[in-house]
Amino acid sequence: MRMTKKRLFTIIPLAIIAIIVFLYFENNAIGITKYQLSSAKLPEGFESYRIVHLTDLHSTSFGKDQSTITRKVKKLKPDLIVMTGDLVDSRRYNEAISLMLMRKMTEIAPVYYVTGNHEWGSRFPSLAKGLRELGVHVMRNESELVKLGKGEIRIAGVDDPTFNHEADGDVDKMNAHLGAAFKGVDRSKDVYTILLSHRPELFSVYAQNQIDVTFSGHAHGGQVRLPFLGGLVAPGQGFLPKYDGGKYTEGGSTMIVSRGLGNSIIPQRLFNRPEVVLVELKRANE
Repeated sequence: MRMTKKRLFTIIPLAIIAIIVFLYFENNAIGITKYQLSSAKLPEGFESYRIVHLTDLHSTSFGKDQSTITRKVKKLKPDLIVMTGDLVDSRRYNEAISLMLMRKMTEIAPVYYVTGNHEWGSRFPSLAKGLRELGVHVMRNESELVKLGKGEIRIAGVDDPTFNHEADGDVDKMNAHLGAAFKGVDRSKDVYTILLSHRPELFSVYAQNQIDVTFSGHAHGGQVRLPFLGGLVAPGQGFLPKYDGGKYTEGGSTMIVSRGLGNSIIPQRLFNRPEVVLVELKRANE
């Protein structure tokens, strides 16, 4: 009996410590996911174009002055870095932590950013000003051409639907944002187009608008990931979300959904570590 109690007094504290370490690891150990996309629409004259995709930081810090995540991104040697919203968290807002990450990223490669639902509110103008002062391209329903090899590609960025108070429903809101982003653009020209948009559940809208590849977040990987089932729950999609993280295709359109970096309402990830995504673009033969 005494031996059993002794064992319990040893095992229980060790089990508690193991659980704490595991939960910390799940929230803080950043994983890298890599994809390669090819298209004949990409211009000639380049070997590869490396895009690092970050999303849903939610004012989380990874190391002092974001040193841990900065080190990981540097090793990936990106040509471009995209941030697809929820850089800050509306409930525990910390602009300084969020801007620190963007400052570090601009020292590595050009950075393009779009809003998420957590940016909406009276504090956003201050955040947008800070981003622009750092040299971040704040893409608000607009697009621009970026030189690549012997030609160009187009990068478009749209606001989260929460920023639209005129249209009814997220589909109509997103179509309005896309219409503004491509206003005056001749879409008949065969220019490879990248879209940054926070909401993955609107993939059919992006596909209908003939977007080549969309970068998105918002789903947090389903927060908790279950074997053989994937993510458990995601905002805008509910239980067992279709677009929780990974690569999806519809017609000639591709969407890359990152599981994101931080947490919001639910403070803990399970079997769903924070994620940095690397997408390598290569030209395909005709």
